[in-house]
Amino acid sequence: MPLTRLPLPLIACALLAAAGGVAAQDMDGEVALPPPPAAVPQENVRIEYARVLAAEPVIQTLRATAMVERCDPVSPVSPASEESGRRGLSRVVGAVRDVLTPEEEDAGADDGSGAECRMVPVEREFRRPIGYDVDYVHRGITYRSRMPYDPGNRVRVRVSVTPVVSPDP
Repeated sequence: MPLTRLPLPLIACALLAAAGGVAAQDMDGEVALPPPPAAVPQENVRIEYARVLAAEPVIQTLRATAMVERCDPVSPVSPASEESGRRGLSRVVGAVRDVLTPEEEDAGADDGSGAECRMVPVEREFRRPIGYDVDYVHRGITYRSRMPYDPGNRVRVRVSVTPVVSPDP
């Protein structure tokens, strides 16, 4: 259907709908514009340096228990009781002989014969730093932050200033 055959009020409604209601007529026939969008305050940001007062490491302590085999040697006759009867030269000769022939005694200890073995729980403790609690001063005010590293003598800080916009009364 061509546009010339449509009624004029229908065309006006279609134009207003297409315009998205940008302009609306009030009772007097004047066109009222929508209010302008509210102004968004702009954030002003800069990077400055603050003086570090202290940096304390934060330590995480982990505990783990492991089962370890412990063997206690069992000897029927102690070598000290045999040597107690020796005196003088025989004592020296016996000590030299014991030093030169250790294989016989160690062979029995390696295969576990003559030893009592049992599983014993052993608790281990691991300590590691997970961060640093840093005290610093910026423009006369003291702050504390947890950081993943030790910053040294000074730390970079982000300073942001944004005006507070209050609604009109």
